[in-house]
Amino acid sequence: MNLNLDGRHALIGGGSQGIGRATALELACLGADVTVIGRDEDRLQATLVELTSIRPGNHHALVADYADRAALERVAGGWLARHPAQILVNNTGGPAPGPIIDADEAAFLDTFGQHLLCNQLLTRLVLPGMRAVGYGRVVNVISTSVREPIRGLGVSNTVRGAVASWAKTLATELAPEGFTVNNVLPGFTRTARLDGLIAGKVKSSGASTDEVASGMASVVPMGRFASAGEIAAAIAFLASPAASYITGISLAVDGGRTLCI
Repeated sequence: MNLNLDGRHALIGGGSQGIGRATALELACLGADVTVIGRDEDRLQATLVELTSIRPGNHHALVADYADRAALERVAGGWLARHPAQILVNNTGGPAPGPIIDADEAAFLDTFGQHLLCNQLLTRLVLPGMRAVGYGRVVNVISTSVREPIRGLGVSNTVRGAVASWAKTLATELAPEGFTVNNVLPGFTRTARLDGLIAGKVKSSGASTDEVASGMASVVPMGRFASAGEIAAAIAFLASPAASYITGISLAVDGGRTLCI
């Protein structure tokens, strides 16, 4: 199986922690030069140290906030003009939890901007680099909510579905060029996002952290949460040459929790 990413450059959103960081390390292990992008400069620099320890290369960090698309375009666009990328991993943090009926217009607009519109922006910025060498992979980190809405995540459920539809449309448009566009749908994964969801349930229910975590894990057939590395492994496969005939899919990596086929 050809997983070799030597000579490829990957741009990875949310690369300072969680799934983004784990993906950066995984792609570097496969030979890619990695640029991580995020808001926290100190954490990004820590990721760079890890990347270099795994495989010395042309690894870099870009500091940008997805809430400011103009700044994101300026930072990422300038970098990609000088350092074209062939792999894009669209990944950013989810919105605050809560019932959909309580969400105001700003919550929907902000989330739509930080997810779908930033994905569109970054894809357009990396496309010239893909076309220059004839290799292109876009992997979007979304959520199993595109298959089954998750209770208490009203805004997230809505926007994640829009991103999945955008990705399916893009996959069809880019397929004639041999470029692939796929989605990875993480289930419950041990990240800061999951810790925040658990803390919210603790506050609302009065149960202990262990009780809430055990209850969430109990609905997963495998009986546990994923590690960020397990999600990253799926992303890395879809970014590799081995996945050249896979496009337009939404791959659940959730320990069997999603019940639909």
